[in-house]
Amino acid sequence: MLSPKQIAIIKSITSRLNPLFVGVYGSYARGEEKPDSDLDVLIDVRNKTNLLDLIEIEQELTQELNLKVDLITYRSLNSLIKPYIEKDLILL
Repeated sequence: MLSPKQIAIIKSITSRLNPLFVGVYGSYARGEEKPDSDLDVLIDVRNKTNLLDLIEIEQELTQELNLKVDLITYRSLNSLIKPYIEKDLILL
């Protein structure tokens, strides 16, 4: 599980994109993370977002949290995996 400090870092960094929502899914959302688990973050942004901005946010999250972060946008979700991600999703 994420600590309150980690949640605050995620919210602070992603706020630059003015998201509709930010959430985590996968092992951290299920409380099944291991020391080598990555942190899966889903973000829904109001406007089209530049790929370079997303990469920058992902890299900054990885550095600040000291965890490998995988950041994806809601719009980019494949319809086949969307239900599985939504099932685990915890909004921050």
